[in-house]
Amino acid sequence: MTRRKLISLLLLTLIVSTANAQIGKIPSGFTPLFNGKDLKGWHTSRTSHQGTTGNFYVENGVITLKQYPYGQGGVLLTDKKYGNFELYLEAKVDSFCNGGIFIRSTESGAAYQIELAMPGGLGDLLGERMNVSKGARAETIAKVWKPGEWNSFRIRMEGDIPHIRLWVNDQFMWDVTEPVNDFVAGETKGMIGLQAHWSAVYSAAAESFNMANSWKPGAAHRFRNIAIKEL
Repeated sequence: MTRRKLISLLLLTLIVSTANAQIGKIPSGFTPLFNGKDLKGWHTSRTSHQGTTGNFYVENGVITLKQYPYGQGGVLLTDKKYGNFELYLEAKVDSFCNGGIFIRSTESGAAYQIELAMPGGLGDLLGERMNVSKGARAETIAKVWKPGEWNSFRIRMEGDIPHIRLWVNDQFMWDVTEPVNDFVAGETKGMIGLQAHWSAVYSAAAESFNMANSWKPGAAHRFRNIAIKEL
């Protein structure tokens, strides 16, 4: 083999190895929350205002969230509650959809939320069904976000008064310490949740929060390599 061919082969091997390294996998020290086959360890909230009939299923090793019927979303929750933790997951988010990652969620979906909305507040810290004293904006996320592809999220949450940090695709986004615990009852543990936002409007009260454009027909949010490290 000539020197030139050897160098070319080495470069090709490096390119392939790098590509393989970019394929998502659970970080060392994390425990899987999703077995890649079914929704064992998860359940759909039957009390969430987002809807209770969402089409949540596993396909090709991926959790898929869709509306069903169109207009009705929901929240998929872990059976177990967590207090202090680092959460890792990879998400593939269709455009013109609104969803989120819930942390320390109640059964009805009151939670601190990392928003997954395109367009919208992608990566921002919000409150779902509760006021959050101090939110955050992922102002630099556009520099690292890969539209239409898999993107990794790492969320660290700790403290009875929550201290929350976010990394997207290994890039630091924000660091927030809330001035108070925003849960009404001061809850310090909750479930991990994946939200598919509702979009249909059925009442005058709902009209004030018109989300008619929050989820396009047939769209989905997909998740894989979901894992946690309790602190």
